[in-house]
Amino acid sequence: MDRIGRADATVAGRARRHGGAENMKAGRTRHEHEDMAEDTGVVLSTTPRKPYFPMHGDDGYRVEHYDLSLDYRIAANRLGGTARLSAEALGPLDRLSLDLGPFRVGAVLVNGEVARFTHRGGKLHVAPGRLRPGPFSVEVRYAGSPRPVSSHWGGLGWEQLTDGVIVAGQPIGAPSWFPCNDRPDDKAGYRISVTAASPYTVIANGELVSTRRAASATTWVYEQAEPMASYLASVQIGRYQQAEQAPGMRLAFPARLASRVRHDFGRQDRMMAVFGERFGPYPFTSYTAVVVDDELEIPVEAQGMSVFGTNHVDGVRGEERLVAHELAHQWFGNSLTVADWRDIWLHEGFATYAEWIWSEASGGEPADGLAARWHRRLATLPQDFVLADPGAPRLFDERVYKRGALTLHALRRAMGDAPFFALLREWTAGHRHGSVTTEHFTALAARRTTRSLEKLFAAWLYGPALPARP
Repeated sequence: MDRIGRADATVAGRARRHGGAENMKAGRTRHEHEDMAEDTGVVLSTTPRKPYFPMHGDDGYRVEHYDLSLDYRIAANRLGGTARLSAEALGPLDRLSLDLGPFRVGAVLVNGEVARFTHRGGKLHVAPGRLRPGPFSVEVRYAGSPRPVSSHWGGLGWEQLTDGVIVAGQPIGAPSWFPCNDRPDDKAGYRISVTAASPYTVIANGELVSTRRAASATTWVYEQAEPMASYLASVQIGRYQQAEQAPGMRLAFPARLASRVRHDFGRQDRMMAVFGERFGPYPFTSYTAVVVDDELEIPVEAQGMSVFGTNHVDGVRGEERLVAHELAHQWFGNSLTVADWRDIWLHEGFATYAEWIWSEASGGEPADGLAARWHRRLATLPQDFVLADPGAPRLFDERVYKRGALTLHALRRAMGDAPFFALLREWTAGHRHGSVTTEHFTALAARRTTRSLEKLFAAWLYGPALPARP
């Protein structure tokens, strides 16, 4: 896997000791998106769309809320869980499926009644009888030793650290620790309760609402009110010291790294202010940066949280671009989440461009200089890549990141700074906590300028050859 210039881990939170490495939930259908975009004169891909991960997800229902109660034994790597899902059937259902790794499933209940099920190949197939369209509930009781989901990029999801746990679920790692409808457009609220040995701190998505100590274990309960895709759900377990940088901005880190962490993350409040001005208000209640006590190949993105390794803190802000990149994902990736994985540039291209915005805002190299440098680099690579549909194996290709950022820089140059950043603010406000597509973005951009963007988007998004430098 090409990791030159990779900015984030959203792929696999593996420690280096391990050796390396879609239908809207709410809104228009895919065809309606295309019709809307065509009305604006923007060129779209005509390639038939097939899901990148056809074995993941079930389009017959949507989950509204997950309630996860987990008990984890760190030394034994043993997880016992009960998952309660509140869902809505989109039509009559006599079967439904959940994505779940190789756990032993003790029972499945649908609307409180025991249901028949089979579990194999990472799919939990449930026969609930005949469900009418509308609300229903599923409860799954399961146990076992969690292990990462195998993928093109290595193991994804729940993984042991030297002394604790990291979860890095993008794109298909969520079933490594809980049963879910594992598709990025099915966003839901979460309650996550984790019981672990008391010397350890548990950090999960959302707000900590309670802790309860009993004997040698502590139960930590978090609530994530804003809707979240399953791959962004995360649990971090370790011996962490915590500090509050500013209201709603927290750090968690090994005590021995305190001074380095405080320095290297010391400008996050300024980043938040810059990004708030450029992208609109921060979309969640709080943000936590976690530094685990292991080296990681690349940082990890989760909703309301980012995770870094010891190798990402050096005491001189040598990796500050990564800090900016992961923070930007809270707008682009977590609040606005792709409905279809082929549109991944809407996450990674935008977060990479946020690095460039932070660089120029903080007195570093301006975006023009970074664009020139990365254009020269991409010009040396094979010209066989379509940004708006890179293919599953290339989801995290360097060109998704850098060509995505260059596309935004070309759009900025075409529109001018004020209209461009107004567009980004409208983009994040109009789709806040929702699902997005490339067609959504190109249609909005076309409506916000009097000049035609057809050739720009055709070249940068749908043509394999690298266009001229913006």
